[in-house]
Amino acid sequence: MANHRWPILLLIVVVLSCSPFFGHGYDFAAPGGGTKTAYLKVDASGNQHPTIPSTLFGVFFEEINHAGAGGLWAELVRNRGFEAGGGVAPSNIYPWNVIGDERAVKVATEPTSCFANNKMALRVDVMCDGASCPAGGAGIVNPGYWGMNIQQGKSYKLVFYLRSIGPVDLTVVLIGFNRTKKLAAQNVGGAFTGWTKREVVFKPIMSDPNASLAITSSHKTVVWFDQISLMPLDTYKGHGFRADLAQMVADLKPGFIRFPGGCFVEGAWLRNAVRWKETVGPWENRPGHFGDVWNYWTDDGMGLYEFYQFAEDIGALPIWVFNNGISHTDEVDTTMIGPFIQEALDGIQFAVGPVTSTWGGLRAAMGHPKPFDLRYVAVGNEDCGKEHYRGNYLKFYYAIKSVFPNIKVISNCDYTDPSTPTQDPADYYDYHKYTTASDMFRLRHQFDTVPRTGPKAFVSEYAVWREDAGLGSLKAALAEAGFLMGLEKNRMAAYAPLFVNANDRKWSPDAINFDSYRAYGTPSYWMQTFFSQSNGAALLNATLDGRSSAHLAASAIIRSDPATGNSYLTVKVVNVADDPIDIKIDITGANIDSRFVSKKTEMTYGGDVMAENTFDEPLKVDLNRDNFVI
Repeated sequence: MANHRWPILLLIVVVLSCSPFFGHGYDFAAPGGGTKTAYLKVDASGNQHPTIPSTLFGVFFEEINHAGAGGLWAELVRNRGFEAGGGVAPSNIYPWNVIGDERAVKVATEPTSCFANNKMALRVDVMCDGASCPAGGAGIVNPGYWGMNIQQGKSYKLVFYLRSIGPVDLTVVLIGFNRTKKLAAQNVGGAFTGWTKREVVFKPIMSDPNASLAITSSHKTVVWFDQISLMPLDTYKGHGFRADLAQMVADLKPGFIRFPGGCFVEGAWLRNAVRWKETVGPWENRPGHFGDVWNYWTDDGMGLYEFYQFAEDIGALPIWVFNNGISHTDEVDTTMIGPFIQEALDGIQFAVGPVTSTWGGLRAAMGHPKPFDLRYVAVGNEDCGKEHYRGNYLKFYYAIKSVFPNIKVISNCDYTDPSTPTQDPADYYDYHKYTTASDMFRLRHQFDTVPRTGPKAFVSEYAVWREDAGLGSLKAALAEAGFLMGLEKNRMAAYAPLFVNANDRKWSPDAINFDSYRAYGTPSYWMQTFFSQSNGAALLNATLDGRSSAHLAASAIIRSDPATGNSYLTVKVVNVADDPIDIKIDITGANIDSRFVSKKTEMTYGGDVMAENTFDEPLKVDLNRDNFVI
């Protein structure tokens, strides 16, 4: 594929009527005129069209690139419990720092907190007094995840725990990037001889997307702090998710969300793997852990409960990936896998168990008495072929089916691979593919000849990457579109990764790029919106003439919209040739209702197939929507 000109990805939507069927023809010219003409025949006759699964297109969330901590989870304070260095003093308090004259304040971590799972607290000695203190006092400051987005007119809730020697007079303040402007401030005073919880609601009088939180005093004092949290009060559906990022995911209308990884689930070492029981319950009691694959600490504010809640909030089915006793480096022998199996069973009970059960009761106590709609679990991530995977997997599979027979189990082993032990039972199998643009487009027929009996394919991670993708190119998105058109005949698929905080990019490309206050979708994100209506639709027979089928991919669906009572016929076409191609579409067996305006959507670009969106040009590669006349 040449790096100059690929024509557009095209989406055509027309409204069907109840009148007798007849045929329609449409001509669409490529920008500037095509050098060739392709012919697409769409057959909408009859009513026995195969139905695309309602879970065909979904999303995959991994805690990578600060996708959750510093991203989707709206917590603004980084390292809120001073635990990032582990449970042995002195702990790593980064990015906390002192503010004011360094000679006026001294800080040290001590394992004296009131929280059993989070013993580390921060002792702050303010050694100045009155006029000897610097302007604004001395204390500690936290810039969050590369700046806190504080906006005038919104509200922010600060929660923290403290104890002191004698009375204290503190100022809690949101300060601007240059630390000279006070965006909001309140005083907190009193004698706190025992650990005390305090709450403050800020209403900023100014805005700054790179603000910090400071706690200071202008009086000599000794005070201990722990579990300092600052959250905006306008989170998505009130459940703690950053509103703009959550909405971008919801706009994709995903049928499912796979979480929380990925390699994040495995860990480079098992001691740093995700253990779900440490991610639930009150946030103050969650110990957090170091994600050693992606090299950063997470407080696990976005734990298993929050993942289930987010899936429910965006109308997606949750797919929980759990550790199966295997990391990148060490493994648990199958003879000793029992505790990991019990942890998986307890995790399923946490989602679907009655309130009278141990873990269902905890779910209810956290605010969700009704079971979550968990139907799928995955046993590990990319572990097929490792020494103990097969033995461990079979133990997990039979244990889950014996207790939760309706839960669908996903194996890591690719059943299209001749070396896979296909005699092992599974409901689905993982298929991961990161490859070049040309190879991704070629793979659109990968599953056409796969047997329809036995385990079904779950393309749980796919993307064009490296030279063809950059940080998210049009070239990558078009090849992925062709791949997805082939998957409409099959089962579930999710692009990966979903998020990247631009300040800590561990992997490229990613669907959604963001920083403390901005976000934009890559071409691959916008490409996925072309498939947002495919879940549950009827798949039509769409045939391209042989002369152009090597560089074109096409699909056609009929979907019903309960809100309008209308049925819609949608045609998607992508061209990966070097030259523009005109397209003539012949639709038979359907009657287009001329009373409604027909829609055309194109993925447009400025002439460079490697074009990318950026914070400065978030819509450089955009969707151009237009009407056309029947």
